[in-house]
Amino acid sequence: MKNISSSPAVKHLPLHDLHVAAGARMVAFAGWHMPVQYPAGIKQEHLHCRTQAALFDVSHMGQLRLHGRHADRALEHLTPADIVDLPLNQQRYALLTSSEGGILDDCMVSRYVDYLYMVVNAARREHDIGHLKANLGEDIAVDEIHDRVLLALQGPQAATVLARLQPEIQQMTFMASRALEINGVQCYVSRSGYTGEDGFEISIPIAAATQFAEQLLAQKEVAWAGLGARDALRLEAGLCLYGHDIDAHTTPVEAGLNWSVGKARRIGAAREGGFPGHRRILRELVDKSETRKRVGLVVQGRVPVREGAALYDESGNPVGHVTSGLFSPSLERPIAMAYVQTPVAKAQTSLLAEVRGKKLPVTVVSLPFVPHHYFR
Repeated sequence: MKNISSSPAVKHLPLHDLHVAAGARMVAFAGWHMPVQYPAGIKQEHLHCRTQAALFDVSHMGQLRLHGRHADRALEHLTPADIVDLPLNQQRYALLTSSEGGILDDCMVSRYVDYLYMVVNAARREHDIGHLKANLGEDIAVDEIHDRVLLALQGPQAATVLARLQPEIQQMTFMASRALEINGVQCYVSRSGYTGEDGFEISIPIAAATQFAEQLLAQKEVAWAGLGARDALRLEAGLCLYGHDIDAHTTPVEAGLNWSVGKARRIGAAREGGFPGHRRILRELVDKSETRKRVGLVVQGRVPVREGAALYDESGNPVGHVTSGLFSPSLERPIAMAYVQTPVAKAQTSLLAEVRGKKLPVTVVSLPFVPHHYFR
């Protein structure tokens, strides 16, 4: 992240003034002025999400509608996910893959009555829209949504808070996605998020967003949280950040995202393969032929091991590198995610991480670092 003063072209979120009034420190991120933290600080925002309810503005993410007959079949040709069998009012995590089996982006796909609703990463928005338009076929329309704010309400009190405004959300379980009326306007609400906690993502018309955000913040359980807390929360939850933990050079199997390959797309299944890179991805699933794996690391001591740090085995041989790392507010110790060679990917393996010329002891652990609390 770089300071906004060096990036005059970045855009303002629709709720920009609300963030500034709340004392947010704004930075440039993925082409947008984004709140990285508020006066309470990243640690307090993080812990508030783990114990109460935090409100994140994620309107920088790309929101899309896919229209057209058999839009699900068309999209399924671009992802290992099972889109054809995605039930009405449900959401599914999906990867867009390349012909080499790499990950072009990760996204969320929901089925509504007449269309599919997608949320894609902000930094990949233009790429994804071009990719979809070029490959879905002329009969499928890809419409970018510009008139909505996307807010994420996350934490153990999120359901209690949102139910005061729309009681029907209490009927939703993890990964449900519904069109619901809030304050007289139609919203797209999914019971999902990027923190490992129970929570909701709400897409609401811009004209109604300020009132809605202020209603949430007026409740004693709710406080703003920014990019800093969001990054620490998702890392504790073992969730990938595109461009860091996954990219076009990473396969789903290397990333430990085997579950994102639908059962109907696997070898011997009804709709085996048929997505870009399926030969490599399905081979790795069956033969376990991947040469590296994504793992968690805990660090001895209190010095964080950051992205890019080289990893070595105890004999000094290079075995991988760190993709995300920080000091965990929940665990009060440094944690990281990394890719390491398969032979050293087993939990409790001792490795060394190079930080400023010194090699610090780290231990491979299973993910997530903090248990998920999704409402299933």
